[in-house]
Amino acid sequence: MNVTEETKTSEPQSYPAVSVVSPRDGETIVLGTTRMRVLEDGSHTGHRLAIAESVLAPHTQGPPQHRHGQHDEGFYILSGTVRFTVGDEDYDATTGTLVMVPPGTPHTFANLTDQPAVMLSTFTPDLYVQYFRDLQEVLAGGRPLTPQANIAAMSRYATQPATDLA
Repeated sequence: MNVTEETKTSEPQSYPAVSVVSPRDGETIVLGTTRMRVLEDGSHTGHRLAIAESVLAPHTQGPPQHRHGQHDEGFYILSGTVRFTVGDEDYDATTGTLVMVPPGTPHTFANLTDQPAVMLSTFTPDLYVQYFRDLQEVLAGGRPLTPQANIAAMSRYATQPATDLA
């Protein structure tokens, strides 16, 4: 049998569906002065990876310093400057900088500047995306996002505050 005959008689190749998120698509989560657009929540990656774009308004404080027990978190700065605090060290990440945070590493971030900052975040595996949804639900329910509510939400996703650094 030659290649042409084989091609005609074989079944068409089946590939996994490709996920395409246009600039106006994605799930939007608003947490105070931060607007997050979930580009991949893990549903197209077998829950191996989630990706979100976040816009931090000027002078936005991030979460309390915390440690993830089960996932890596990456931050790629698309525009602006984001201050990362890792333990007692500060790093100012500017446009084009990638910050990777492995499990167990204490960290937080903030936009201390007068300009918005935009970053692309990865969560490997995807389990932390639901944390942001939970926080939005607290705010949507008219409840304040207290430190206790934040810690309770974190604990559901293998994350603890880095209280030894407070």
